[in-house]
Amino acid sequence: MDGAAGPGQGPAQEALQSLSQRLRVQEEEMELVKAALAEALRLLRLQAPCTPLLGSGAPAPTGDSSTVPPGLPLTCSPTLVSRGTQTETEVEIESSPGPPGLSNGPPAPQRGSEEPSGTQSEGGGSSSSGTGSPGPPGILRPVQPPQHIDTPRRNSSSSSPSERPRQKLSRKAASSANLLLRSGSTESRGGKDPLSSPGGPGSRRSNYNLEGISVKMFLRGRPITMYIPSGIRSLEELPSGPPPETLSLDWVYGYRGRDSRSNLFVLRSGEVVYFIACVVVLYRPGGGPGGPGGGGQRHYRGHTDCVRCLAVHPDGVRVASGQTAGVDKDGKPLQPVVHVWDSETLQKQQEIGLGAFERGVGALAFSAVDQGAFLCVVDDSNEHMLSVWDCSRGMKLAEIKSTNDSVLAVGFSPRDSSCIVTSGKSHVHFWNWSGGAGIPLNGTLTRKQGVFGKYKKPKFIPCFVFLPDGDILTGDSEGNILTWGRSPSDSRTPGRGGAKETYGIVAQAHAHEGSIFALCLRRDGTVLSGGGRDRRLVQWGPGLVALQEAEIPEHFGAVRAIAEGPGSELLVGTTKNALLRGDLAQGFSPVIQGHTDELWGLCTHPSLNRFLTCGHDRQLCLWDGEGHALAWSIDLKETGVCADFHPSGAVVAVGLNTGRWLVLDTETREIVSDVTDGNEQLSVVRYSPDGLYLAIGSHDNMIYIYSVSSDGAKSSRFGRCVGHSSFITHLDWSKDGNFIMSNSGDYEILYWDVAGGCKLLRNRYESRDREWATYTCVLGFHVYGEQGRGTLRDG
Repeated sequence: MDGAAGPGQGPAQEALQSLSQRLRVQEEEMELVKAALAEALRLLRLQAPCTPLLGSGAPAPTGDSSTVPPGLPLTCSPTLVSRGTQTETEVEIESSPGPPGLSNGPPAPQRGSEEPSGTQSEGGGSSSSGTGSPGPPGILRPVQPPQHIDTPRRNSSSSSPSERPRQKLSRKAASSANLLLRSGSTESRGGKDPLSSPGGPGSRRSNYNLEGISVKMFLRGRPITMYIPSGIRSLEELPSGPPPETLSLDWVYGYRGRDSRSNLFVLRSGEVVYFIACVVVLYRPGGGPGGPGGGGQRHYRGHTDCVRCLAVHPDGVRVASGQTAGVDKDGKPLQPVVHVWDSETLQKQQEIGLGAFERGVGALAFSAVDQGAFLCVVDDSNEHMLSVWDCSRGMKLAEIKSTNDSVLAVGFSPRDSSCIVTSGKSHVHFWNWSGGAGIPLNGTLTRKQGVFGKYKKPKFIPCFVFLPDGDILTGDSEGNILTWGRSPSDSRTPGRGGAKETYGIVAQAHAHEGSIFALCLRRDGTVLSGGGRDRRLVQWGPGLVALQEAEIPEHFGAVRAIAEGPGSELLVGTTKNALLRGDLAQGFSPVIQGHTDELWGLCTHPSLNRFLTCGHDRQLCLWDGEGHALAWSIDLKETGVCADFHPSGAVVAVGLNTGRWLVLDTETREIVSDVTDGNEQLSVVRYSPDGLYLAIGSHDNMIYIYSVSSDGAKSSRFGRCVGHSSFITHLDWSKDGNFIMSNSGDYEILYWDVAGGCKLLRNRYESRDREWATYTCVLGFHVYGEQGRGTLRDG
């Protein structure tokens, strides 16, 4: 086949040429990859310049050997190679066996080593210092140096056309190497690296995650390196499961009255049932009416998100509680649902409506005349779907769109389960329900709208109650109580419920200034009403004649809910999240109190069973842990976000969201110090264990250090810790009070020498055995098992 192509060999020749062309393209791509790797190694070598190996293989001496961890060889000096220049020796980096006592496999043969002058930030950033203490080393293996080739300059006129593709590949290789280096050094610092020492971009160092010395995890794709304490020989010897200790909920401080209704009832056992967050509390008051609180609590914890409403079964034992939609700890959506549970055993009996409701459960009620066989539910969707369920089987019997306006209350008539009433924004609706013989979705709901006629139509009707004679009382936002009675034609309508039943207003009484939030029918037939603006609690007799009244103190807020206890005792829930106990004659005192907005600051007293809280409601509260009561509360006028007691317990420091922080005397509640650092939110305040320093972490990325007098009343600026690239989230003091460990919003872990002048410790490896007075930081080796949603791997 010397030049003579036989028949049919044309296509084969073309295929061979095509294959040869593809092979050349692949070879060019391989050259590009090799060039990129070589460039990356060169840049890494420039970052960690090593002493050229001597002919005998002996390392050059260095003056920093005293700072090398025991057992780690020292063979290179960063001062012998100029930064930014080509080096004659290629190196390969291997893992080091680590210091003595860390056993993760056989040691690698030592052929010279590199002692880095700075280590990477444990949050993923890098740092370098020519004089800093050395960190854990890598192993360097010499290879044959490449021959020096003069590379033509870019755009040089002497370059031949055949060299231009190679120049293009070289430029691509350099670009790829720079990209690799840039992504590694700025992965968790957002491109900002305040820890790098001067000397240009070549001074940044790579990350040394050496087997047996550190562990690495990833949070949102960012690497976090944590050094293993020297006392741990192997990670395998650490317990891998959860700790044997468990926590049990003892007491819940607070009651959700600010933005919820149908939230307070008394069970047959005498316990008061209410909710806050995702916990339903069963509280047994102690002492007599108007006396101290005390008592005890039990908790139903079956819900996975916030509870929004309650209903108690006619038997006084079973409870229905509806929760809102939310997300779980992994970000997966949680659907609204109703739980029916036993208040004696705290066991869930039925789960109703999973997947049937939207946004949340806004209101619910049990039927009365048929032993609570049915449950009526209104969800928080745009149409506020009204549905009726069989409680024993968890089966939906009927459903209908109620209204586009908000629905605030729902209830069955105590005389006829076919009659359902809903009220809310500008409406009262009277529903007739036919059950459909218990067949799913075979029942029907028909609506009659309440007509106000000559009476002013209110903006809201938050509550209603059924009277023994069949009439209905509604309380509205105008402060009026309206009496709704059946029209004359209703009494002549045959059949259960009657499809033509209507209600009309037969009487009106002006009861309160502002809205009426609660109505309660008492055992003696009288009615209680609770006002909003006037905070009055009024008892009404037949014909809406006022019999007795009492006023709730202003600092407790308006009346939100009323429940009747034993005898003349009343339980009153308020809009400022307080639960009051007493009667109309003797007045009311708080038995449960809580914050009314987000809680951010929390600290415990160093010697007493007390703790302090602050939050977005601008209240600073000191709580008695033994009596489960509020010791005192003051108005900060600004949002409190963090707090900490002085070790003496005499004063407490409180950080605000404006950069201002206060020191208060815990006995007199007087402000003894008022200082401002910056104009951004303060994240954390923390006294040193000996009380000589106060550290203040801010959203301006700085930690302010103050010297503190022995009684904690006076302070003076000592210094600032500057180096974080994001806002401070947590900090802890060492036991000797000389060092600080801090976390930031971009997952950095930094260490500071406070006693030495607020200096940043660039070698985090040396802090692996330091003992800490507290461990509130959420990043670090001691808590990395709790950082679970990242990916862990050995370095």
